Amino acid sequence: MKAPLFSLLSLFLTLSLHAVDRPNIVFVMCDDLGYGDIHCLAPETSKIPTPSADQLASEGMIFTDAHSGSSVCTPTRYGLLTGRYSWRSKLQQGVTTGFAPCLIKQDQPTVASFLKSQGYNTGIIGKWHLDFQYLNPDTGEAYKKKEHKTPPLFAKIPDGPLARGFDYFHGFHHARNMEAVIENETVIEHDAVENMLPRLTKRSAEFIDYHAKDEKPFFLYVPLGSPHTPIVPTDEWKGKSGLGDYGDFVMQTDHALGEIMKALERNQIAETTLLILTSDNGCSKAAGIAKLAEQGHFVSAHMRGSKADIWDGGHRVPFIVRWPGVVQPGSRSDQLVCLVDLFATAADILGVEVPDTAAPDSVSMLPAFSGETIQSTRKGVIHHSISGHFAYRQDNWKLVLARGSGGWTSPTEKQVEPGALEAQLYDLDADPGEQNNLYEDRPEIVDKLMTQLIKDVERGRSTDGPEAANDVKEIVLWKSGRGAKSRKK
Repeated sequence: MKAPLFSLLSLFLTLSLHAVDRPNIVFVMCDDLGYGDIHCLAPETSKIPTPSADQLASEGMIFTDAHSGSSVCTPTRYGLLTGRYSWRSKLQQGVTTGFAPCLIKQDQPTVASFLKSQGYNTGIIGKWHLDFQYLNPDTGEAYKKKEHKTPPLFAKIPDGPLARGFDYFHGFHHARNMEAVIENETVIEHDAVENMLPRLTKRSAEFIDYHAKDEKPFFLYVPLGSPHTPIVPTDEWKGKSGLGDYGDFVMQTDHALGEIMKALERNQIAETTLLILTSDNGCSKAAGIAKLAEQGHFVSAHMRGSKADIWDGGHRVPFIVRWPGVVQPGSRSDQLVCLVDLFATAADILGVEVPDTAAPDSVSMLPAFSGETIQSTRKGVIHHSISGHFAYRQDNWKLVLARGSGGWTSPTEKQVEPGALEAQLYDLDADPGEQNNLYEDRPEIVDKLMTQLIKDVERGRSTDGPEAANDVKEIVLWKSGRGAKSRKK
């Protein structure tokens, strides 16, 4: 009897280790959710209840210095999936608006295509916002945006998520086309926008229910469209927060996370799943930031700025990780990470080298999950605003190549006073609110960061490896100020 028992124990241990080595990965990315919107991240200034996110943090790790690749939607999504900063592509500012070829080139590896090649089932449920075409199903001709406010029913999508590594897609392109519900490669129906969040919540849980029975691990990317505009909490959630529609919508978004967590639990796969919660950028002014502040709720917590800005409120985002057996419950990390790091992290988890043609700006966060120091060949993290203004972060120093916010918060570049300094330098350890500009006081730091930024841009990559090429010949680092004339690179 001892031999069979030993064999069963060995088999169990082997399967358990295999599950840890090849976890399911669920990546939930909210849309325009500020760092200060999650209660446990800013308990003194967050007045919106977020019980699911708080539970996730108690069971996992909070990253206090995590950043999106940009302070707006499209660039962050590009960087997340490719491990490559979006400004290396043709998109130098702003966002995409659909009815156009996909921003991710067909031969560009993505996290999804990489994990699929490693035996994962891959799915995206939510907002794509990286462009794709809508084709007439009868003629094959591309519909034009100026002729269609809403993508037509049964339109075909030749270059969407399924052409970029995903096995399954259910969702929409971006907020202005949210009525058009897409499944895989087809617009399947038109539906009221307030139904989208409940739809994505239900579909995400169903995806988990279905794939939990499969021997293959799965990667589920859930880019929710909330609490981005249109801010449309359903009747069930209206009035819940006491802070208006935005607070209610944040609570409903937190509920969606909770339903995903419940699905993992009921299928008994929470222990073998890496679950990550984050946001694509800071909170939007459409939320009514000033009014929320009057009620004691600060969407960016202690930070300056919000969505679209180059200040930290624009791109420092919530980032909470749970992975039982690897991540210590109730832990935190103050290490600097970026959403472009998902690709290298996934490869590190599987013990597979990142291909030379992939993820040139991505660094593995895996050591941080177990409380160790990230081993990085990347010297710093590059930030980018809606208008294409750059900033460079290294250790406690942040160099901002803008005179103002570089985005929507006052003073914007057009609002700064005459004679304002051409750039900004902050010591974030001493000045996390970015109020004391040291640009003229520490020229040696400015030169050091500027030299590294130029190098990272011109090499086509910011990590060690073979030189790569950007998709455009010239990337303009200085968008405004005296530097726009005298120091353009």
